[in-house]
Amino acid sequence: MENIHKKIKNLRLENEMTLKDLSEQTGLSVSFLSQIERGSSSLAITSLKKIADALNIHITYFFEEIENHNYALHKEEQKQFKLEGSDIVHARLAGKFPDRKMEPMMVTIPPNKLYTEKYSHPGEEFYYVVKGVVIFKVDDKEYILNSGDSIHFPSEKEHEWKNPTNEEALLVSVLTPVIF
Repeated sequence: MENIHKKIKNLRLENEMTLKDLSEQTGLSVSFLSQIERGSSSLAITSLKKIADALNIHITYFFEEIENHNYALHKEEQKQFKLEGSDIVHARLAGKFPDRKMEPMMVTIPPNKLYTEKYSHPGEEFYYVVKGVVIFKVDDKEYILNSGDSIHFPSEKEHEWKNPTNEEALLVSVLTPVIF
């Protein structure tokens, strides 16, 4: 996961694109893309996916080999990862096979994690709170979810989350479309 910012810049330059070109293709601001390339800003998976699409590469280019060719994925095979500059931990929960439609993950949100960035992108999202408390904000409406609660919404709705407690929160997440 290290050096994603260098990979983005190198690919952009190889494709003879300016930051403005990349901005127009991704909908991300030039200043934000510049911060990403310098490694001075964190990057959400959804933003990384937009960049990968604009650079005509698969998002897995940015990650260690996390592909599993079996339908089952045992706990010891689940590889955790963080996006550069983020303290949220993700772990893929699915094997890989052609034409998958869902992206299941385990997400760990650290204590006292405040809203950071609003997201809006194609697809759907489902979250089940395994442990802790998470506040989701979808279209400016807050939903307080405790252990055992779930939420499911269209990803096109502007959304963000936070963990307002002193304990980490653990979520099972299922997203569409497939990211990895």
